[in-house]
Amino acid sequence: MVRRIMDAYQNKDALDEKEFIGNIRLKLPGELLSLLFEELFKSWINEVKKMSEKKRAMWAKQKQDKYGHDIIFRMTDFLNHGDIITHGLELTLKTGNFNVKRFKMERTGVTQVLQRSSYVSALAHMTEVFKQSEKSRNVSGAKAMHYSQFGMLCPCDIRVEACGVVRSLALMTHVTTDVEKDCSIDIIRSSVQRITTLKGIHLHEPDSFLVIYNGVILGRHENPQVYANYIRDARRSGRVSKFLSVHVNEKQCCVYLASDGGRVCRPLVIVEKGISKIKDIHMAELKEGKRTFDSFVNDALVEYVDVNEANNALIALTEQDVSLETTHIELEPFSILGVSAGIIPYPHHNHSRGNFKQCAVGKKAIGNITYNQLLRMDRLLNSLVYPQRPLLTTKSIELVGYDKIGGGQNAIIAVMSFSGYDTNDAIVMNKSSIDRGFGRSTIMKTDTIIKQNYNNCTSDRFRPPTRDNAGRMQH
Repeated sequence: MVRRIMDAYQNKDALDEKEFIGNIRLKLPGELLSLLFEELFKSWINEVKKMSEKKRAMWAKQKQDKYGHDIIFRMTDFLNHGDIITHGLELTLKTGNFNVKRFKMERTGVTQVLQRSSYVSALAHMTEVFKQSEKSRNVSGAKAMHYSQFGMLCPCDIRVEACGVVRSLALMTHVTTDVEKDCSIDIIRSSVQRITTLKGIHLHEPDSFLVIYNGVILGRHENPQVYANYIRDARRSGRVSKFLSVHVNEKQCCVYLASDGGRVCRPLVIVEKGISKIKDIHMAELKEGKRTFDSFVNDALVEYVDVNEANNALIALTEQDVSLETTHIELEPFSILGVSAGIIPYPHHNHSRGNFKQCAVGKKAIGNITYNQLLRMDRLLNSLVYPQRPLLTTKSIELVGYDKIGGGQNAIIAVMSFSGYDTNDAIVMNKSSIDRGFGRSTIMKTDTIIKQNYNNCTSDRFRPPTRDNAGRMQH
């Protein structure tokens, strides 16, 4: 670390980029809840300890009650303070503020109500990534995409809010979780010279590369490319985790291995000697249902690559672009987009501002949110009476199942120019289409009513309204 600081002081190129997503770890809800539960559990333990010491002091002064019976303290008397954990979890989920004093973590707006205005809005909301920033900080240029975010975050679905910048994950992005300690560490250390057997002069030799695993220096290796290929072969054969990444940094003379949680990675097709490992027979088995995506990963046909390892790879866009130096091929070019941008037909023919606007407006399309929407207890449901499938679909729409739910209606629009109703950004609609139900929607709200019981042994009853008393009902 001291050497890194000195190199950065003398050479500005050695500084890490703040927006480089390979150095960023995403906090998943499960990790945040585990930290919060640990904090609340320790608070509960301290409270039980204080109560037990207080009871013990009272018992030392008085061992019998006024009737001469021995005072007995049961463990259940101390465990009744478990509402500390329940109250803490409920308060956090209601307010959305995660405050863990032990880790000095203060986050706001983490818990949010899932947007159920449409099926796409729910999917897009679940893939959003929040990057908090101070209100006084200048966020100009926040929509500019960093080169390391290619394929990991959607380049179109970006918006700036008061809490910071909100981005969306791409279709094929996977966020890793912490891997439990297993035999992987033995395989990683097998061909590494241990740090305990080396001297300081050995670590700084020209051909010496430090091997760092999750921030811990394991030792050194004299041939980093051979060691990196050894780790990749172990990963593809299933001996180590499929989300273990290996990255050779020539400038820092280090080989970085990472298996911690919060890293973003995406699947890529493996290429060996300029030939893709996925053949026509594999695609035929996939169409017949004999193969799944997991089988492609288990058979070392597809592997997950994070941002750091992608710096050592040469990725081709299509199979026609493969050369002898190519290491991977993209699964599909449209996989760099998110859910909201994936429903746009021919997005590469639009202006970028048009794609940005469609990502925000497309989430507000009225349709059906789920198959069981009439059985749900949402506070507000706006459902289209006659939803239709779009005439022009995309592969992303079919992948997320948006073509089966339906959202919006297909309309025939006549464009008039130079004369007539040329009002800017307005549509003159046909009355007969409105009469036939075009754009008709049903709004259902959930209301809370208290059923009262009266002194004369009567009570309120709930029943559907009739035509006679519908006008006298309370709204």
